[in-house]
Amino acid sequence: ALGRIQKRVAARDPEAIRYLGDQHYYGECGLVKDASRGFELWSEAADLGSLKASSKLGMAYYYGKGVAEDEAKGIRYLESAAMQGSVESRYCLGCVEEENGNVDRAVRHFLISAKLGLKQSLDKIKDLFSDGHATRAQYAEGLQGYQDAVEEMKSPARDEAAALGVLSRPSNAFCKR
Repeated sequence: ALGRIQKRVAARDPEAIRYLGDQHYYGECGLVKDASRGFELWSEAADLGSLKASSKLGMAYYYGKGVAEDEAKGIRYLESAAMQGSVESRYCLGCVEEENGNVDRAVRHFLISAKLGLKQSLDKIKDLFSDGHATRAQYAEGLQGYQDAVEEMKSPARDEAAALGVLSRPSNAFCKR
């Protein structure tokens, strides 16, 4: 598998470069854990347009995971990726805003990503509603948007891929200190 990835990396495929960066950063696929090499590859992938790489860089810089903490730089990466459609970055921005006490901004980020089909965002809105920080109308808007997105994404091929475990959603584990 690593050989195929390296061929795609040689062809300058941003997602293959990001994936190889993941393997170096976490020390997987038989590679020695090397966070600095992972960052180099994520930066290259982000420069080539990988939104996932931009999101990873954003969270790493924001929380100082494997690199010197630089919240402003982290937010810039996350905002750039979110503005280009990264659901994961939008969710992470919501987590950051919630963590910083900006609950209204957090809810807005979670609403956008819930309407793009991210269940974790809907769950966050539900939790905020339960805690009295989001309104019933916001939860209803998020729920309706999420349901619409899920309905739009339905297909037999997607159902088969999900059954095989091929599809995954971003984890919020990287969005926490």
